[in-house]
Amino acid sequence: MAHREHQPAASSRWRLRPREIPFRRRLTRAAVALIYRRTDHGGTELLFIQRARREGDPWSGDMAFPGGRLQPEDATPRAAAERETLEETGIDLVRHGRFQARLSDLLTRHHSRWRPMVVTPYVYEWKGPKAVTLNHEVETLVWVPLDYLADKENQSKRPWRTPLGTLNMPCCRYQEYCIWGLSYSMLQELLAQPLTQPRQ
Repeated sequence: MAHREHQPAASSRWRLRPREIPFRRRLTRAAVALIYRRTDHGGTELLFIQRARREGDPWSGDMAFPGGRLQPEDATPRAAAERETLEETGIDLVRHGRFQARLSDLLTRHHSRWRPMVVTPYVYEWKGPKAVTLNHEVETLVWVPLDYLADKENQSKRPWRTPLGTLNMPCCRYQEYCIWGLSYSMLQELLAQPLTQPRQ
């Protein structure tokens, strides 16, 4: 199934002007899926995965969105996000997800290298079954209420050690989980959208 990377949002309620990193096509690319669902009580929940704990992985055990690097068989970054989500969680976005929008590119690095990598987030509304099938890369899967994520009282700081010293990175803590880094940045852009407004 072919995808257009710049397909417009499915809903006119989205207020987005996603930023694109210059020369991104010359860099390694990755893509992730931000998946939300409506609850029976009219709320909205956002899907997170907790990465499996692996020695040598700097993001081992971190909270993230499903996704990964583009492979030769991926027609577009969006196709990569859908493929990786299916592999990691069993969630089939092609069949049961409703594409909403693309968020801004973010610059990071390879897990094991210092080379730059561009990550592009894609937003979907989930309309499928609740059953999931996690692979070896995922420890667990968590649906977090969007209202909780947006509440300023739930924002915190996470110490992050670097060669230049310790930085206090913004984060959101939910139960025993901590959402920070790239995932937190993507979350902030998503929270600027009117997802929590009643459907018309």
